Amino acid sequence: MKLNCDLGESYGSWTMGQDDQVMPLIDMANVACGFHASDPNIMHDTVVLAAKYGVSIGAHPSYQDLQGFGRRSIPHSAAQVRALIWYQLGALEGICRAENQRLAYVKPHGALNNDMIRDPQLLEVVMEAIATYQQGLPLMIPVSLDYPAHRRLAERCGVPLIFEAFADRAYDDTGRLVSRREPGAVHQEQEQIVDQALSFAQRGGVHSITGHWLELPAESLCVHGDGDHALAAVRAIRAALTKPAP
Repeated sequence: MKLNCDLGESYGSWTMGQDDQVMPLIDMANVACGFHASDPNIMHDTVVLAAKYGVSIGAHPSYQDLQGFGRRSIPHSAAQVRALIWYQLGALEGICRAENQRLAYVKPHGALNNDMIRDPQLLEVVMEAIATYQQGLPLMIPVSLDYPAHRRLAERCGVPLIFEAFADRAYDDTGRLVSRREPGAVHQEQEQIVDQALSFAQRGGVHSITGHWLELPAESLCVHGDGDHALAAVRAIRAALTKPAP
């Protein structure tokens, strides 16, 4: 089970996250591409840091929404969605090429990610944009009970999928994340977070917030390192995943 984390989300002199401490603990870095966070210098620094630790570099494109951190849904035509994805992938890939690195996958951010999971037509547009940009470039999306349909759509578009899960978020009975507005949506206890990570890694699923078992075959766990509590949880997850089986 690989760990991925959203990184490179600082902007100018404003710092977000603890990238230098998180990077050695993860396998995949989702690098902001300038539309919800980051700038050319931050992107470059993040690519160099990922290269230092042998971490795969993924593009983390979003709607053009610096003020809202990419968390606001913005209506777009299909052509506009394709263009904003191509623009952001091209920017990050250019930096990767200059540093002899490669773009390994794409993980949409925030509202764009949420919208495409709710809207199959938007998801297809995103997949087609990625396939047009580079054949064989994988797309990372949240795993849910809709994963068989998502897999069929990806096969039709010619896009490899990477299903991701979350160790620190509660799931509803449909396999979707419980809204942050609901009580219990975000796990706070480190033991609970580690247990959920191991459940995905070892059992291929997780119990929903109501206790139902959900088969959710994830290949990567999204972790967060923007705070001492979160960073400690990442360290605990990494230690648990690398611990030899009894």
